[in-house]
Amino acid sequence: MSKFKITKCEIEGLYILEPKVFYDDRGYFMETYNQNDFDELGLNMKFVQDNESKSKRGVLRGLHFQKKHPQGKLVRVIKGSVYDVAVDIRKNSKTFGKWVGVELSEENKKQFYIPEGFAHGFLVLSEEAQFVYKCSDFYYPEDEGGIIYNDSTINISWPIPEDMDVVISEKDKKWGGLKEYVKLQL
Repeated sequence: MSKFKITKCEIEGLYILEPKVFYDDRGYFMETYNQNDFDELGLNMKFVQDNESKSKRGVLRGLHFQKKHPQGKLVRVIKGSVYDVAVDIRKNSKTFGKWVGVELSEENKKQFYIPEGFAHGFLVLSEEAQFVYKCSDFYYPEDEGGIIYNDSTINISWPIPEDMDVVISEKDKKWGGLKEYVKLQL
């Protein structure tokens, strides 16, 4: 029996995974990845790289993807909380340009599986967050692509409180919108 509860999202290929957590007076234990359990759930991806980032409140990273070496990602938060977003950029998908967002936190221990063909980003909601993820392909800097986080075509409802100063890297400020991405694909 799998140690994960899996929830399919409204966009095909996206899944929220909740590990079984075993608590006692010492703390807790959980498996965050088990290939046999994932295979049993029909998630047959193979991971080749693990990444970790630490960010302060208001940092918004994304929306990122790789063009020729797309990455599937299994993402989770080990400290704090983030609002995590995946945007479907698969050219022939019936949900192209649609997005799903989910809060990931150290408390809820949810994981979000984002397959190849999606742009990905997140907003830090807590004072600080540590974000970890597994990737199905290696990172190639020359292959990086992105879409501006506030593209009006996608219209993501980022949960940005009035008192939050959003911090975006210079690189992420320069991405075009979904329409520019589509033009590049033609």
